[in-house]
Amino acid sequence: MRLTTGWQSVDGSTALQRVAIERRELRDDDIAVRIDYCGVCHSDLHRIRGVFRDEGALVPGHEFTGTVAAVGAAVTTFAPGDRVAVGTIVDSCGDCPMCQVGQENFCYAGATSTYGGTDRVDGTTTQGGYSREYVLRERFAYRLPGGLDPAAAAPLMCAGITVWEPMRAAGVGPGTRVAVAGLGGLGHLAVKFAAALGAEVTVLSRTPDKAADARRLGATGLLLTTDDKQTEQARGRFDLILDTISAPHDIPPLLRMAALDGTLSLLGYPGEIPLRVMDLIYGRKKLTSSGTGGRAGTAEMLLFCAEHGITADIELLPSARVQEALARLDRGDVRYRFVLDLADLDQPAS
Repeated sequence: MRLTTGWQSVDGSTALQRVAIERRELRDDDIAVRIDYCGVCHSDLHRIRGVFRDEGALVPGHEFTGTVAAVGAAVTTFAPGDRVAVGTIVDSCGDCPMCQVGQENFCYAGATSTYGGTDRVDGTTTQGGYSREYVLRERFAYRLPGGLDPAAAAPLMCAGITVWEPMRAAGVGPGTRVAVAGLGGLGHLAVKFAAALGAEVTVLSRTPDKAADARRLGATGLLLTTDDKQTEQARGRFDLILDTISAPHDIPPLLRMAALDGTLSLLGYPGEIPLRVMDLIYGRKKLTSSGTGGRAGTAEMLLFCAEHGITADIELLPSARVQEALARLDRGDVRYRFVLDLADLDQPAS
């Protein structure tokens, strides 16, 4: 086994402990990645707290960048020293209809998630990117374009692809009117992507605090959802509404802002939502969702980001401050994504 070090949650605690982690010896089609930077996703909090029914010890982290440290005997895509990025899935069956069309994230047999998943070969539980090294199949790693800062690029591998795929599915481009509900880790990248695709972008927010940021990121303005006059004026206005809010909230007011044949895409895992069918019938509205992305979409997104110079707005912290990052994320105190610098794991534990 290969030994590395990482941060582990036990019994649902956000006070993560530094522990030794066993990684498998490389299979023929594996690469080992020295992780330099790992984003802190809101779903990490969900999983630590058991929202997705994880039990026992958990090493979170599923959006990271690093350098190839070693390769298996049959690896042809990468060599030691290559810069790579890894996202939320590290394996799939490769044979089902979803895998065949490049949507491995929806694999019928169940894609293997980067942490808290089950390895398809040996049945072990995957442990994530809050660690100094990770081992995975080469086909689920992506070459990191040279122009992208590796720390700020790490959140592209979850937050970025989560908003990218629904935009591509909706055909976002010049003349499209896009609204983004929630200007957080997902939302701020949604604004950047939609603006770069040529859409007219509006941020939907309960407060005006982020109006300046919304415009800086590429939005034409911010609409206050607590202002009845503004919401009524926005009735039927948007072709696509990307709802990135992770807390419970009302869905019908957002649907009313969707245009004829408009789409509301739920991306923030708000839990159970009350909904009347009539909210969809009037205007032939569509209610959709998405979960990260497949290999084809992820590769396309990275090339688009390199072409347009898009990365996340981040706050970089030493990985030893992971508990602080989780606590501040829980209360929304971040603009707009925490990223952990794993270099401190090379130092002896204090």
